[in-house]
Amino acid sequence: MIRVKNLKKHFGAVRAVDGVSFDIADGCITGLLGPNGSGKTTTLRMLYGLLRPDEGQVMVDGADAVNQSLQAKAAMGVVPDARGLYPRLTARENIAYYGELQGLRGTELEQRIDDLSRELNMAAFLDRPCKGFSQGQRAKVAIARAFVGDPQNLVLDEPGNGLDVMSNRALRRYLREQKARGKAVLLSTHIMQEVAALCDEVIIIGGGRIRAIGSPEGLMAQAGVEDIEEAFVKLIGTDEGIMA
Repeated sequence: MIRVKNLKKHFGAVRAVDGVSFDIADGCITGLLGPNGSGKTTTLRMLYGLLRPDEGQVMVDGADAVNQSLQAKAAMGVVPDARGLYPRLTARENIAYYGELQGLRGTELEQRIDDLSRELNMAAFLDRPCKGFSQGQRAKVAIARAFVGDPQNLVLDEPGNGLDVMSNRALRRYLREQKARGKAVLLSTHIMQEVAALCDEVIIIGGGRIRAIGSPEGLMAQAGVEDIEEAFVKLIGTDEGIMA
């Protein structure tokens, strides 16, 4: 479980995140939605330890993300917005490196990589250096790298960007399996089809603040519409600009 309490981050006079609180429950897929400049990416970066909050707290399975950062990070698998692959390493080596950081070795690690490669259809480029990979290939490596250690908490920032239809279907199937195993999944996405198909709960953020939290059905009822995209637009307000 991930618990975020009164999180704040300012950049000069800009209040990028201004008192955000929410929970990501075990056995649940939670969507995080927000337009450009909403504070969504800054919130995610504080969640997985890339940014230090000015105020507030992030707890990951009881570990403070600031004061117990190694313990908190060990409990998370993260697919960041910037994929951050090592270009001179092969896809296999990138995944293996993160697996070793999670304590995997030998046959167990090799089996995990083979399973993920098959699930995400990576065989054709698994042993090629990552330099020059397409957006979709980079996304697949980043996803496999995040999942290799079988973490309890998954934080995914636009994981489907660049994936083909079959790979997106495989990713959705995998996320449902993780939910069934009791994992906590936070999915940041702009694809409303993914929200409707996957999310048990949705968090809408705008202007650095939470605008609404609820199930897709509950948010549609709250907005008085029958479409999750229309609910998002209505609940976020017209002052927040357009989505990327």
